[in-house]
Amino acid sequence: MEKHPAGANSTRTLSKSEPAQTLSTSLDGTLSLFRRIFNNDGTLKIRVINNMHNDKVRCGLIYIDGMIDRELVQEGIIRPLTSFDFTTADISKPAELMERVRTQVVNISDVIVSTNLEELISAVVAGKTLLLLDGYAGALNLNAQGWETRAITEPTTDKAVRGPREGFTESLLVNLTLIRRRMQNSDLKFIFSDIGTRSKTQVCICYMESLASPDILKELQGRLERIEIDHILDTGYLSELIRDEPYSPFEMIGSTERPDSVVSKMMEGRITVLIEGSPFALTLPFVFVENFQSSEDYYINYYYASFNRFLRVIGAFMSISIPALYVALVTFSQEMLPTMLLLSIATARLAVPFPTVVEAVLMLTIFEILREAGARIPTSIGQAVSIVGALVLGQAAVDARIVSAPMVIVVGLTGITTLLNPRLTGPLIIVRILLLLASFFMGIYGYFFALLGLVIHLMSLRSFGVPYMLGVGSIRPQDIKDTAIRAPWWHMHQRPAMIGARNMKRMASKKKARRP
Repeated sequence: MEKHPAGANSTRTLSKSEPAQTLSTSLDGTLSLFRRIFNNDGTLKIRVINNMHNDKVRCGLIYIDGMIDRELVQEGIIRPLTSFDFTTADISKPAELMERVRTQVVNISDVIVSTNLEELISAVVAGKTLLLLDGYAGALNLNAQGWETRAITEPTTDKAVRGPREGFTESLLVNLTLIRRRMQNSDLKFIFSDIGTRSKTQVCICYMESLASPDILKELQGRLERIEIDHILDTGYLSELIRDEPYSPFEMIGSTERPDSVVSKMMEGRITVLIEGSPFALTLPFVFVENFQSSEDYYINYYYASFNRFLRVIGAFMSISIPALYVALVTFSQEMLPTMLLLSIATARLAVPFPTVVEAVLMLTIFEILREAGARIPTSIGQAVSIVGALVLGQAAVDARIVSAPMVIVVGLTGITTLLNPRLTGPLIIVRILLLLASFFMGIYGYFFALLGLVIHLMSLRSFGVPYMLGVGSIRPQDIKDTAIRAPWWHMHQRPAMIGARNMKRMASKKKARRP
């Protein structure tokens, strides 16, 4: 574990039933006030400090144990306070004395003078350290935060064979540093705010000022301001609360653990949202083709990248279509199958007591159970349970004549193609079931009607005003050069329309960019 300064901003506020309270000029009175406010809180630490040269200079420290950098507090606050020569200090002027402490004594870079009780309470629960002076009705808000955080490691959800190995952590300040290291430009802007009436979770909006759309930025800020919830623990909360089309199974906002992905998306004009305590960053607007894109696509040869991306697209289509087409053909349209294949399927189904659709639903449910079990149990045995479970249960079900062998093949192929697109796992499951039911009731016509409804639904979606299917039905060449295929960099010299419309030029023209 590594120790980093933190940037959280959780706040404890006075409830409406508590009487209004103010800071006292008496150090003992102010310390007693904080003890009453944080009653039964064993993590609150209070220490009184006397100067070794002038015992009339009495100071008090208030902080939360475990949320401060002890070494910084000791060397930057306590040691200077005890050793500084206050023999010439005028005790009768506490305001001037406090200003002297702020400018000459404490060795902390971030120091704020405050006399507001609510602000000081918020600072304490956020990990700040308060320095009080006897005779002064206020305090110094010292940023001496620091707690143990997870070290920077490779992302677990966005693995890549080639590319950076760094992933976001739960520390907002560390995550912003990872972005800043990759984009050392003053055009990169950060807007901070707090969300959560109780948690006061710090949220940061990151964007390139000359690229991001002001309208989208304004709309995002408006949606965040309208959120009324008591706590936020992950960016998943925000994604659900601010997304367009809340009842659609498809994600309207992207998420990633990779700093390089975030920077590349911001360079196209997108906006990023991060929060304290979550390693996932939100990117918006989000379009459908991003589900098939991987950061690794831009680090390898464009031929291989295009082939891999094409496989993902085909895999998504097969994942939703294979069970539905199998049920439609076997149940309603046997004449469309080759005679030998039809006889083979009929022979395998002779002793199976269930209809084809029941077989499909049963086997797909079992596969999802195995997939979820493999994801939840420890990694060391998760993969073994998934593989062994699928083999044993599938073979046992066929031997027991509960399901047919062709259905095991269909479900296995469906599951494998689903794993090609982990971002689409949830939507693919829902669409697959709908297509399966439509095929069961109406045959091959039901499949095509349901597929047409899916296309209409996708075409009607918007992500912060941007068409969800941007690049799929576009006639603009630059919009389709990074969709199902990945064109060479020297052909992608413009940003996608409607996202990077403020500055379309990404690089020099093809003639200048290509190697002579």
